[in-house]
Amino acid sequence: MSTRPIKTVLIAALGGEGGGVLANWLVACARNSGRAVQATSVPGVAQRTGATSYYLEWTETPIGSDQTAPTFALSPVPARVDVVIASEGLEAARMMERGFVTPEKTCLIASTSRVYTTAEKMHMEDGRFDDDLINTLTKTLAKKSILMDMEALRQEHKTAVSAVMFGALCGADVLGWSIEACEAVIKASGKGVQASLAGFHAARLLAASNENRPSTAVDTSARTVKLAEIIQLGEARCLDYQDASYAAQYRAYLTQAIPTDLTDVATIDAWTAGARHLALWMCYEDLIRVADLKTKPDRLTRVRNEAQATPEQLVYVTEHFKPGLEEVASVLPHTLGQRLLSWASKNQRSQWHVGLHIRSTSLWGYLMLRSLARMRGFRRSSLRFKQESQAMTAWWAAMQALTPKSPDMGRALAELPQVLKGYGDTQKRGRANYERLWNTCVAPALSAQLDLHVAATQLDQAIKATLEDPDGHLNLPLKAHPIKWFAKVPT
Repeated sequence: MSTRPIKTVLIAALGGEGGGVLANWLVACARNSGRAVQATSVPGVAQRTGATSYYLEWTETPIGSDQTAPTFALSPVPARVDVVIASEGLEAARMMERGFVTPEKTCLIASTSRVYTTAEKMHMEDGRFDDDLINTLTKTLAKKSILMDMEALRQEHKTAVSAVMFGALCGADVLGWSIEACEAVIKASGKGVQASLAGFHAARLLAASNENRPSTAVDTSARTVKLAEIIQLGEARCLDYQDASYAAQYRAYLTQAIPTDLTDVATIDAWTAGARHLALWMCYEDLIRVADLKTKPDRLTRVRNEAQATPEQLVYVTEHFKPGLEEVASVLPHTLGQRLLSWASKNQRSQWHVGLHIRSTSLWGYLMLRSLARMRGFRRSSLRFKQESQAMTAWWAAMQALTPKSPDMGRALAELPQVLKGYGDTQKRGRANYERLWNTCVAPALSAQLDLHVAATQLDQAIKATLEDPDGHLNLPLKAHPIKWFAKVPT
C-alpha cells in the first residue's frame, strides 16, 4: 500500500443539484495538476429529490511518470474523511450521523438551507428538523465548520448549487490547487460559465471569511429578523388568499399586539409562532381555496415538470373531489348554511357526500374550478368564515393577554391551532379537541385560576398528546370481551 498522502472528499447532494458536475470538476483539477485521482458515486434513498453521495480521493502531491499510483478506496470510511460538503442541512446531519465527520480530521462545509422531507411535511405538528441542532452539531463534531446559505447564493447568481459548492471548497483552502485552476475547468465546461463563475467566487469569498459562522451567543437581532420575515410571508399569504384589505387586517392584528422594542428571546419566539399560526388560521382551506390552488398557472407547470413531459406532449390532470354537506354548507351564507346543516341532521343526511372527477386541464373543468375560486369575494359572509373568525379572535385576544405575562404560555398557546386539522369528521374531532384544551388549560389561565407556568406545561403536553392521537383512540374506554370455554372434543 502506498504511503503517499491522500486527500479524501465526500460530497452529499440531492438529485438535480449538479453533484456529479462538481465531482467531474474536482477530477479535472486533480488531473490537470498531475495528481492521481479516483471518484465514485453512491446512490442513496429516494427522499425529496433523491440523495446521492460522491466520494473522491486524490494524492496531495503530483506523481511522476515513473511512480506507482496509490491504491484508492471505492467508498468512504467513517472517521477517515478529510472534507465533507453538503448542499443541504439535513444531508450534513446525515453525514454526521454516519460518522464521516470527526473533530480530529474533518472540515465540514454545509448549507444552512433546507429541502424538507416527506416525513417532515406530513407530520401533524411542526415536523421540521431542528436547524439549530444541526448547527450545534457541526461546531461540535467537525474540526472546522463552514456554514452558508448555498441556496440563496444559487438564486442570487442564477447558477447551479454545484458552482457554489466548488467555490466553498476553494475558499476553505482544502483542495491543494490554485483559484485559477478551478476557474479553468469551469470555463472548459462551456455551459453557463459566467453564472457559474459568479456563484463560485461569491461562495469562495464567504468561505474564506469568518463572518459566515453562526454565533454561539443568542442572537436576538436574528430572531427579530425572522419574526419580520414571518409577518411578511403571512401578509403575502393573506393577500393571495383573499384581498388587500384582508392582508392589512393580518398586519393590524400583529401591529396592535407585538411591542416594537422586543428584547426577550422567549417573547420573540412566542410572537413568531403566533404570527405564523395566525396567518395559517386566517387562510384556512375550504372548497374555494382548493379550487383556487388547483387552477394556479404554476401548478400545471409543476405537474408537467414532475411528469417529465416534453413541450409537445399533452398532460391531462383529473382532480378528485368528495365534498359532503358540511363542506357545501361551509361556503354558503351563514343563515343558509345553518339551515342546510339543520336539515341534514334532522333527515340523517350528515354523512352524505358525492364523488366528483373534474379534469382541470379541460376548458369546462377549468372554468368550473375558476368559477368556484372566484367565490372568495363572498367568503366573509360564509358560515365557515364566521365560525373560524370567532374562535380565532378569542385565541388572539388570549395571546395578547398571556404572552406579556408568560412567554412560555404564549409559545404554548401559539401552537394550539395545530389541532384544527382536515375536514369532515376529522375537522369535527379537531374542534372538539380544541375546545377541550381551551377549557382545561387556557380558560383557567385567563381567569387566574391556574398558574401560568403550570398552564404552559400542561397545554404544551396536551397539544403534543392530541397531535399524536388526534382521533382519541388511546383514550377510548376499555371494552369487556368475554372468554368462552369449550369442552374438548374427545378423539
